[in-house]
Amino acid sequence: MKNIKIFVDCHVFDEPFQGSTSYLRGLYLELINQKNITFFLTSNDPDHLETIFGRHENVVYLKFRYKNKFARLLLDIPLLIRKYKIDWGHFQYIVPPIKLCRYIVTTHDVMFLDYPEYFPEGYKLKNKLLFQWSAQRSEVVLTVSEYSKARIQKHFGINEIFVTHNAVDSVFLEPFEKTEAQEYIQSHFGIANFFLFVSRFEPRKNHITLLKVFIENKHYLTHELVFIGNEALECKELDDYYNNLPESLKAKVKILRKVNFKDLVSFTRAAQIALYPSIAEGFGIPPLESVACETPTVCSNSTAMADFDFMADFLFDPLDQTAMHQKINEALVYKDWKVNKQQMCAQYNWKDAAAVFLKAINSLGNS
Repeated sequence: MKNIKIFVDCHVFDEPFQGSTSYLRGLYLELINQKNITFFLTSNDPDHLETIFGRHENVVYLKFRYKNKFARLLLDIPLLIRKYKIDWGHFQYIVPPIKLCRYIVTTHDVMFLDYPEYFPEGYKLKNKLLFQWSAQRSEVVLTVSEYSKARIQKHFGINEIFVTHNAVDSVFLEPFEKTEAQEYIQSHFGIANFFLFVSRFEPRKNHITLLKVFIENKHYLTHELVFIGNEALECKELDDYYNNLPESLKAKVKILRKVNFKDLVSFTRAAQIALYPSIAEGFGIPPLESVACETPTVCSNSTAMADFDFMADFLFDPLDQTAMHQKINEALVYKDWKVNKQQMCAQYNWKDAAAVFLKAINSLGNS
């Protein structure tokens, strides 16, 4: 491969933490080892990006002039691509309409087409048009799971899609003392002996079933339940159920917004058990993160998560409260999480994802 320039739209690092943030962080921390590629990482806060990716001779940090997404796509990005003579631009879901280089787009999922009952009408219409148009306009289409690949092919009619699996940040793999993490969470948040669910709030994320299992099986007698995530879509059933609980039970349910990455790692390490009851996902990174910490973990067996065979004994039907309760009890007494961690790391790692990325752009040459 000759020396090439890749522009990366990193605006997600200016927003609350989400799956695409983890994806870009993990993928590009691996890719910047390719010294024959110059990476132009761009956001509204390039100094923050530098704290994440570090200083490298082949990494240039650029700043967007606008925070508005339409101005970014219509004005900022085309001007930067022209100024720096970019060969490839990498975007999440939506590409700029003015095309001055080759495009790479990562479409993480099309859940709004497979599970339309969980999304507003306007959201479905807008994103179907934009996501499909962006994928068809791009030379390389990436996604994060075989499940998402199959669904994008079905809905958008695109045959060649490369799977760059998600993985976990290396910090989750570092050695630590669980008691220290638990003491940190207790001293800073006043929370101890807790179940953990990390996800933004949307109906498909299925907070409601987990909350019912927690309350109706009286887990609150020995544990607290921690939800970490920002509200993305209204969850009326969850709100109604929670609001009707007595104050004594509400006190056992902690809802935390805008938790920083350092504290998120500590919560994952300190949890008695991590749960991921989502009904529909294009991938699902939090279960990998908790397994990496050797925290007992149970997870939905739906959609892309059915591929998590490193924890097959702890997958459950996300709508089956009895099954979820049973898997919680089994996970709490299981002792071989180190084995599950090793299997997970072999199956999902950023080195393999970066190799697929490079194969994708090499398949088209560099003219």
